[in-house]
Amino acid sequence: MKIETRAVHVGRKPEAGSRDVTPAIHLSTTYQKAEDGSLPGGFLYSRNDNPNRAALEEALASLEGGYAALAFSSGNAATNAMFQAMLAGHHIIAGEDVFYGTAILLQRLKHHGIEHTLVDMQDLAAVERALRPSTRLIWVETPSNPLLHITDIAALAAIAHKVGALLACDNTWATPLLQLPFKLGADVVMHSVTKYLSGHSDVLSGALIFQDGDEFFEKVQGIQREGGAVPSPFECWLTLRGLQTFPYRVRAQSHSAQRIAEFLAHQPQIEAVHYPGLPSHSGHEVAKRQMSGFGGMLSIQVKGGQKEAFKLAAGVKLFTHATSLGGPHSLIEHRASVEGAATRSPVNLLRLSIGLEHPDDLIEDLERALKKL
Repeated sequence: MKIETRAVHVGRKPEAGSRDVTPAIHLSTTYQKAEDGSLPGGFLYSRNDNPNRAALEEALASLEGGYAALAFSSGNAATNAMFQAMLAGHHIIAGEDVFYGTAILLQRLKHHGIEHTLVDMQDLAAVERALRPSTRLIWVETPSNPLLHITDIAALAAIAHKVGALLACDNTWATPLLQLPFKLGADVVMHSVTKYLSGHSDVLSGALIFQDGDEFFEKVQGIQREGGAVPSPFECWLTLRGLQTFPYRVRAQSHSAQRIAEFLAHQPQIEAVHYPGLPSHSGHEVAKRQMSGFGGMLSIQVKGGQKEAFKLAAGVKLFTHATSLGGPHSLIEHRASVEGAATRSPVNLLRLSIGLEHPDDLIEDLERALKKL
């Protein structure tokens, strides 16, 4: 089935008895056992599993084309579970512009004897040089947040597998509509489900999808169930609802982002536009090869500096000045001020999440604000 069909049907089967077309929300934390102590319904306790979470995990695995998915209470919780599965003495390689929340988690691993190296993932030779005999995981985020750097997933998978390491890909910004890391050799895919997959800025959730049901998968599954950082039944239900429309939402957001990026690239007040759909982008050719679209996110650098960037963010009316991304409403944010003193984001950079408004209206909104700079 095509992805649009799977987004609607996988994980949604009318239940016996009620025959609900829309799944029910199962709030129970515990489940009745049979007389012999077995579990006829297949569920024991909601930290271990829940009908809504099981349905969501089935759907996510299908969309990414993986063996199985594990749902978590946030994208950071999912990332942390991967890192917790590493052992003292192991080494991780990640991008130097990795999401700042991921960078914080990596720093904390040092207390557990797990080291990491941050490199420019666009420079495959630099990744090779960073390899150690103890390297067990390469963590890639492409497109990256917030500079939208593009990494060649297939080339990185070959590097990782050469030394017996896993390649995990944060596919949040691309989604399985635009990029399928498993087809390019990745072993694990991570999503901040909060963003495009749920798609309405009303869910906090994350997920890991695995290519194989091997020992490593079982280890992370144990961390999920024993640690208990899982989404509630209602969050799983909301995400399943959002998944039904995500291919159409992401396709529209990507189309609008392309138009807006092309408009901003010709504005004298803009120093740089970071969007892989522009031929001028350094990762454009790689993105064309491994993505079927360029996504709904872009970043711009405003001429002048932080003052001018703040002025532009304050001058728009349709864009909401807020964090996060992937919802139906367009957002604008000054990343350096969010990330704090350790930020790698330029002080004149604004990140734009393009929503479902008409692109003409968003362009007019930006044009009015730019004239005031």
